[in-house]
Amino acid sequence: MSNLIGASRILYALAKDKLFGKLLLPAKKTSKGGNPWMSVIMSWFLVQLVLFAGKLNTIAAIVTIFFLLVYAAVGLACLALEWASAPNFRPTFRYFTWYTCILGIVGCVTMMFLINAIYASASIVFMLILLLCLHYLSPSHSWGFISQALIFHQVRKYLLMLDVRKDHVKFWRPQILLLVSNPRSHQNLITFANDLKKSGLFVLGHVSLEELDVLPSDPLQTQTDFWLKLVDELNIKAFVNLTLSDSVRYGAQQLLFITGLGGMRPNTVIMGFYTRSTPDDLLRNELEVDQGRTSPFRYTSTGRKQATENFSPWEYVAIISDSIKMSKNVVLARYFSEFDRTRVCSVKGKETYIDVWPLNLLRPDSATYVNTCSLFLLQMACVLNMVRSWKKAKLRLYLCVESDSGLRGQEIKLKQLLKELRIKASIYTVMWDEVVALHWHKQVTENSDSSGESYLNFPNNSIRISSDYLQAVNQMILGQNPNVPPAVRFLYLPRPPADTSVYNRFLYQVEMISRNLGPTLLIHGVTPVTSTEL
Repeated sequence: MSNLIGASRILYALAKDKLFGKLLLPAKKTSKGGNPWMSVIMSWFLVQLVLFAGKLNTIAAIVTIFFLLVYAAVGLACLALEWASAPNFRPTFRYFTWYTCILGIVGCVTMMFLINAIYASASIVFMLILLLCLHYLSPSHSWGFISQALIFHQVRKYLLMLDVRKDHVKFWRPQILLLVSNPRSHQNLITFANDLKKSGLFVLGHVSLEELDVLPSDPLQTQTDFWLKLVDELNIKAFVNLTLSDSVRYGAQQLLFITGLGGMRPNTVIMGFYTRSTPDDLLRNELEVDQGRTSPFRYTSTGRKQATENFSPWEYVAIISDSIKMSKNVVLARYFSEFDRTRVCSVKGKETYIDVWPLNLLRPDSATYVNTCSLFLLQMACVLNMVRSWKKAKLRLYLCVESDSGLRGQEIKLKQLLKELRIKASIYTVMWDEVVALHWHKQVTENSDSSGESYLNFPNNSIRISSDYLQAVNQMILGQNPNVPPAVRFLYLPRPPADTSVYNRFLYQVEMISRNLGPTLLIHGVTPVTSTEL
């Protein structure tokens, strides 16, 4: 009678909550007085099936094992709540401790197998089948997930153990903050950055140009759901961090300061390339700023704000400069609207290449392949090559040399460096005497006497570089292996000049060098990521 009456109410509750989908739909039928008569009939039928066993000892064993299984499941639920350390509102759980729960579970399971090992095993298998059915058939509900509470407890515990003072170059990994303006138009870049992170932190950051004091509520609450849905659609492992600001630059500064937690903070910032102005516009805007006719910012009663509503190139370069000042590596991604990951990574029989140019092409006078930025550039290409879908890609490292600079010696040193770093790459030497001859420092050196000025005393490099030199560098890059173009290129991104008035010219030069190169990453690294002494 206990099983017939009590179980029918439980069966009705399961059907009412739709935990098993349409399987228990008939059990929802009730009489006018609310009596679940269909559930009573189904329970009676199940009880009759048990009675067909014909032996009281057999029936007693089955019933006892299922009762013990219920008690073990309740003890397991209480144990999970205890380990989650959740301040639960149910006062019953305050009387359970982890050891009483474990003792109860062990005792119930032991008794089950002592009664009948076959019945006990079958009942556990039956319970697991019910759990699978619950997982796949039950609709979404607001009861919460104990797994989330357990994960939160463990994540908090290990985040506190993650000490930033114990960081070491051996265990460095990319932890990326991707600043996205339009998520739908940057899907190719988002999926590529997901590959580039290589088991590191990946955060999608977005700045909404609104002011909270003039809005009735926080608009980011509704936007967050859209971003999380995008993460699910793209099947990437990323967090989402949104902010409000009246300026893109100030919003980016907020994200740089607040993104991450404890030892898990981004060390690399990725942005799409600025495309709202043509090269001529950049030079014209710079001239206007120099002549004092306009300023990229104006001062108001509420502080410093943009003079125009559009995101200016000056502000874009300022974000790059801010990121470097905060010791963040910077990556500018260009032409990734043309990038097709499926075509690049899935075509069989076709060789895929990753081209690396670890030289500051705007300053050939300071040519070196072993500074922090060059090694970071090389490391990022190697990290991409370690990803499963990019393992078959081959690294091509381009060594720009002059005919009188000891070609053989530089190539040997570079090969030795790659061997010590255990990086597999093919080295291609590029003779660029005709190109470097167009750079202003070469002309000054040739015209100066033996006591001429040092490279360190030259005027601002950004002002002196000619368009002819930039075009020559661009054509030199395009001319390397034109029949087998790379899937992606890695170029050295120089540090923005200290003089903020030439920010537009700096962006113009970077735009000229990377023009028509296909998917390209311009990288400036400030973090030491390699060591030959370990």
